[in-house]
Amino acid sequence: MTMRPPRAAVAAALAAVAALSLVACAGRAATPRVPPVGTVARPPATTVPALRRLVADGAPGAASLITRDGRFPASRFATAGFADLRSRRRMTAADHFRAGSLTKPLVATVILQLVAERRLRLSDPAAGHLPRGVPVRGRNGGADLRKVTVRQLLDHTSGLFNYTQDPRLFRRLYGPGFGAHRYDSHTPAELLRIALAHPPSAAPGTRYAYSNTNYLVLGLVIRAVTGHPYAAEIRRRILLPAGLDQTSFPGTDPALPAPHGRAYSRIGDRRVDATSLDPSRAGAAGEMVTTLGDLNRFFSALLGGKFLPPRQMAAIRSEQHTGGAYGLGLYATRLPCGVTVWGHNGDINGSFAQSAGTVGGRHVVSYRVNTDDRLDPADTTAVLSAEFCARHT
Repeated sequence: MTMRPPRAAVAAALAAVAALSLVACAGRAATPRVPPVGTVARPPATTVPALRRLVADGAPGAASLITRDGRFPASRFATAGFADLRSRRRMTAADHFRAGSLTKPLVATVILQLVAERRLRLSDPAAGHLPRGVPVRGRNGGADLRKVTVRQLLDHTSGLFNYTQDPRLFRRLYGPGFGAHRYDSHTPAELLRIALAHPPSAAPGTRYAYSNTNYLVLGLVIRAVTGHPYAAEIRRRILLPAGLDQTSFPGTDPALPAPHGRAYSRIGDRRVDATSLDPSRAGAAGEMVTTLGDLNRFFSALLGGKFLPPRQMAAIRSEQHTGGAYGLGLYATRLPCGVTVWGHNGDINGSFAQSAGTVGGRHVVSYRVNTDDRLDPADTTAVLSAEFCARHT
């Protein structure tokens, strides 16, 4: 899942979020969508220096894909460093990777489609839209989903404890217990029970606090309202219509589709190959596997109004309840040159990625690094600034 809060340029660092890491074992064969050779061979000058700074920061490899004027066949790919430190293979535009919390905008899109279809209301208590048998309240002062609305789940104002920060689970997710527990399977109900056992961080609706638990619950809401798993609804409503055939939701499968590089995580003072693990501990909060090309296509379609009616499109970007920190599934990055772009990031063991685009979706940038090490925030913002600010001036 994505385990860390968005790295928006103006947002203060919020609570760290546990990640998922994956060492890729040979995966399912896939037919990659590769940009024309000419576009890959001529990386754009805008992002290359910023990607090199990310590698200098400590990332084994970094890559970006820029789509201008909605012209996907002409998207520009650039890379620095290595996809695999042992073989010295470089990243390619076709490489699959774990996208962590970049899963969240897709989940939010489905929820807002259900709102537009009047099958759900943002003001509805979450507990009224959960499958039978799923816990709705914790014991002895734990949280209570009957007091949390769908809107509060979407914009992280629910106050629900972030289950990936449970001390015991945290040590297993990416701490010293990672090696022994990387292939453990978890159910959403089990993870929700862990979260509900903790007191809420704030009363519902009073404060923004990024929590993976919110989107874990939203995945369950989709299942209850539609009768289908959230991943199936995303495929039907988003992936198939938009032609995102390199994006998948692996469930409990620890393997990445081919082609892919390696993912690297730091545990203590050791760099660990974290390419493979059971992603069920992420679920609707961040299990998605994708490519840079599919991310650009998704955000271009979303920001271009292809998935949501105008009212819900305005809602997904509305940050009024979070003091400008987060909308109902997207957040704004306000760049130093004054340009504002909309998107999300994703952080999971061994991987960090971010996508952002202009309103209307004609200009989109996605980039990634194959590590979950904390990099200099100025250097991550610099990738977006290099392209959006250069085009603005």
